[in-house]
Order: sequence, then structure tokens, then C-alpha cells
Amino acid sequence: MRYITPYILKDLEKKMVFVGGPRQVGKTTLAKAVLAEHFPEGRYLNWDYDEDRQDILHKKWSVGNQLLVFDELHKFPRWKSWIKGIYDVSREKHAFLVTGSARLDVYRRGGDSLMGRYHYWRLHPFTLDEVIAGVTSEDAFARLMTVGGFPEPFLDGSERSARRWRRERFDRVLREDVRDLESIRNIQLLGIFLDMLRARVGGLVTLSNLAADVQVSPKTAKTWLEVLERMYLVFSVRPYSKSLPRAILKPPKVYFFDNGDVIGGEGTRFENLVAASLLKRLHFLEDRDGYRYELCYIRDKEGREVDFAIIKDGRLEELIEVKYADEKISRHLLYYAERLKPHKVTQIVAKIRRPYDQGRIKVIDPITYFKNSQTY
Repeated sequence: MRYITPYILKDLEKKMVFVGGPRQVGKTTLAKAVLAEHFPEGRYLNWDYDEDRQDILHKKWSVGNQLLVFDELHKFPRWKSWIKGIYDVSREKHAFLVTGSARLDVYRRGGDSLMGRYHYWRLHPFTLDEVIAGVTSEDAFARLMTVGGFPEPFLDGSERSARRWRRERFDRVLREDVRDLESIRNIQLLGIFLDMLRARVGGLVTLSNLAADVQVSPKTAKTWLEVLERMYLVFSVRPYSKSLPRAILKPPKVYFFDNGDVIGGEGTRFENLVAASLLKRLHFLEDRDGYRYELCYIRDKEGREVDFAIIKDGRLEELIEVKYADEKISRHLLYYAERLKPHKVTQIVAKIRRPYDQGRIKVIDPITYFKNSQTY
């Protein structure tokens, strides 16, 4: 059972539930498990299957189907107005679970607003704070650093199989999902743009420079980045500047949902792993509790930088610096800890011999950090 399953079941009692997340992250498996274990008389329909698509368009299902699962429904251009009509008429007879491999909260292709009719959950790959039966924390960390956290490569554990799986997944996202949902003509150039991002994880991404390298306009590069974010391939971490008079606006940093997508050394992959794990936790807290969270980084004009800042409803909650092997506390972290006085200050070190505290700063290993902050 995935970490959001019990919350989905509770929300289904009152409203529709939308589940978004990357392709092959386990949304269909989760939906079918909910059907099998809790709604055995329910019905699963996938927009990508011809027969199911016709049944969806003609509203062909049984009145006895307590739960209706619509998979990849966002590929239907009028899906929001369609599901709104079905829900308004049939909500006393059916519960509704809608899943999709794109951001269901931003696709508004025609029709009325669904405001107040659904709860939205985002499903992420496996991380250190989602316990997997039969896999130790140490083994999980090794797998996350090599094959990533998506269920198939993570559970298989083979780097060779993971590379083949990843190539096929990239191809399907770019040539099927982007084609179905976005008006992008040159998919080949978009693939080159994506490969460039893979080699820039953890660094500032200046879109005008990337645009020049790919020979497209900066506006096109900005659009492409937004598309890749909507497809749950990448996510941007933007600068935090509140209470920093000498801060300047900086380009975003870009990270990948799949840690195996990263091109770089162990330090880069570890930073991406921490970023993806933090985002997963913040998305969960947003979806469960309704607070607004942001994952940012800090950098001022003097070049003082901290990898991550967690913002809750506009207030700084925690500063986090990420190191692969350096146990010495970052002087930039010390500087901002004193100046900004957040609730928590942490330095996460992958290869630390012994965790320790120095004043308000905790220096800790990733397994302990995510275990202690577990919210699922």
C-alpha cells in the first residue's frame, strides 16, 4: 500500500479524488489496489484503451459500480467539463477516482471549474521515508542513488534494466504524453533540451543560455521547462529573498523526479535525491493539511548560498544544506542560521561517521533525517 492510499479512501467518502504524478510512478497500481481491496464491484476505465475510451464517451458502466476509476482521462480535451457533469448527476451512486500522468490541477481545457468537487493528491516515487517491506534503509539508499525510486527499477535493483526502462519512459513521455497534451512541434529538440537539464542538476539554470545552445528563443525554452514540469519529469526550485535585503533574483535550479535521470557524480545525485524527497514531503503536507509550502534555495549578492529553504505559508521553517562527504558545517549555513533564525537548521551528509549537533544546527545522515521527519 502506497503512502497516500488511506487518505484517498477517506476523501472518496466526500468528494472525487484526483491523483497526479509521473508516468509509471504507480498510479494505476494504486487505483487497481483500491478497487480490489475496497470496491470489488467498481470499474476501471483507461482512456488509452480503445474499448474503454468508447465506454467513457458513451457513459457505459453499471449502476452497481460503487467506484469508477478513470485513468489518463486528462487526454480527453473536454475532460473537466465532462467529469463535472457526471459527478453532479451521479455522485450519490458512484465514487470517482481520476488518475493522470500530468498535473491535473493545471489542465483547464474547456468547461466549468471543478472547484469544491475534488481533492488532489500527488504520488511520488519511493524515498527513504516511505518504508518498503523487505528492503532495508541502507539498501534503499543504495538503490535510490543508482536506479532511482520509481517502482519497477527500484524493486528490480538492476542498473542495466533501469537504463533500458528509463530510455523507454523518456520516449513515451516525449512522443506520447507531450504530443497528446501540448502544442510542441519539435520533439527532438525538446529531448536535447531535457538532456542538457540532466547535466545541470544542482546548478543555476539560465534559460537564455540553454536557449542559445539549442537555438530556440528564450520564450520557447521557458515554455519547454513549464511543459516538462507539467509532465512531472522535472521540478524547479526558486530563490527565497524575503528578509534578505542583499538578495537578488536568480535563475531557478532544476531537479528530476527520477534520481536515475541525473547525469553527474555522487554528490549531484545525492543533492537531487534530497530535493526530490523534500518535495515529496511538502506535496504530501499540502495535499493532506492544506498549507502552502515552497521549496526554495538561498543565494545573495556575495555568493553565500544554502541548498534548500522550506517555506510554510510564507514563513521560513527550515534551512537545509546537503553534503556528500564533508561533515564540517557550511559557513553559509551558519551565516543564514544566525541571520534568519528559522525553526530548524540541518546539514544532511551522505557519508557521515557520526551525527552531531552544534548549537541549533543538526548534522545528520539522510536515513535518520527522513526517518525522524516521517509524516506518512
